[in-house]
Amino acid sequence: MSNAPDNGVRAFIDQNGGGFLDELAEWLRIPSVSADPGRAGDVRRSAEWLAAKLSETGFPTAQVWETSGLPAVFAEWPSGEPDAPTVLVYGHHDVQPAAREDGWDTDPFDPAVRDGRMYGRGAADDKGQVFFHTLGVRAHLAATGRTAPAVNLKLLVEGEEESGSPNFLELVRERADRLACDTVIVSDTGMWGPGTPTVCTGMRGLTDCQIDLHGPSQDIHSGSFGGAVPNPATEAARLAAALHDDARRVTVPGFYEGVVELTDRERELFARLPFEDEWFLETSKSGALLGEEGFTTLERIWARPTAEVNGIHGGYQGPGGKTIIPAEAQLKLSFRLVAGQDEAKIQRSIADWVAERLPAGIRHEITFWGATRPCLTPLDHPALESLTRAMGRAFGKEILFTREGGSGPAADLRDVLGAPVLFLGISVPSDGWHSVNEKVELDLLLKGVETAAYLWGDLAEHWRPAGA
Repeated sequence: MSNAPDNGVRAFIDQNGGGFLDELAEWLRIPSVSADPGRAGDVRRSAEWLAAKLSETGFPTAQVWETSGLPAVFAEWPSGEPDAPTVLVYGHHDVQPAAREDGWDTDPFDPAVRDGRMYGRGAADDKGQVFFHTLGVRAHLAATGRTAPAVNLKLLVEGEEESGSPNFLELVRERADRLACDTVIVSDTGMWGPGTPTVCTGMRGLTDCQIDLHGPSQDIHSGSFGGAVPNPATEAARLAAALHDDARRVTVPGFYEGVVELTDRERELFARLPFEDEWFLETSKSGALLGEEGFTTLERIWARPTAEVNGIHGGYQGPGGKTIIPAEAQLKLSFRLVAGQDEAKIQRSIADWVAERLPAGIRHEITFWGATRPCLTPLDHPALESLTRAMGRAFGKEILFTREGGSGPAADLRDVLGAPVLFLGISVPSDGWHSVNEKVELDLLLKGVETAAYLWGDLAEHWRPAGA
């Protein structure tokens, strides 16, 4: 397959881009805020709108799937080719809360187009990035003369991602047969910047916990008892202080066991990104950089596991002093995990580490709120190579690579379906996810359409999964 752009694809997008944007604006007008129980009907209306639009696009199957919470959408379009790979595209149709009084320049649910951008809640996160697949598959068919995609194409569009995906893993497990695929494309991510198109190759996992410490049965006088009995607030502070060593490495035994280390190639590619520590400092609203020794800032936030104190509480918090030993204290911790780490082992190690460090006279409970597994696709995976080629054709530039420091449900899809995860996103940092005046750059959105149009043919031509 040529790396040159396809004039047929571009002509089709040029001819149909206006109608595509009108339809996206129609979808954005549905305030599908999953966190607001009063908007549950709107989330359902959003799902029904998308299922109808996917049927109109040509998907023979387009269904609203019920969950224990809010509905998802599933669509399927078989290729008809006996050895075609099967691809599952993941995204979400729910959005963050938004109101004009939050500081928006226009109504967040009445999309506005100005200066080459579409403003509205969900424009980038994630309706715009889900919807570009509808025009992408149509452009693919028009340019190739096919009546069905070159791959067996499936879509799963969740309705609760902005609420933590509480029912997603259960849904994937229950519907694993229908969702079976050779690779997953996650279109709920972004790229480095407008002039630097990139592909994300992985996300960190997450586990977090609360540690409740109990000492005396009530607050007691620090003069009468201080220095003679254990203090829960002091022990919370000692735990927090002991979490890292002088090199800023996490001290929990076994924490780094199995960590997939960065390759020289990955470090070289990260270093080629136009990144400045000064910009990062300004963005972070911090006064200095600090982290694990031996790694750059990007390596620390993308490829290294971390531990953070999210909150510490204990004793008197009012004005002035109150000389007590408090009855209890609390510590909240979060741990970002990378490929190779086992979240269940990490949780056991944390629990053991806490128990071993606490003195007699301090009772404690530790509560974990669950875990999100990390995921990572190697740079030489053939499906990733197809995605990189397709994006390079659309953008006319070399494609670099990033990772994501945050966490998401991608690993659930990988683990349950046994398929590698790829990330196709065209959003840029200035799009303002979860913020006021969220927007999407229209030229980049159409580059996403073009990438999808090239991707299905490239996968069919260059990749045959094992056993196909």
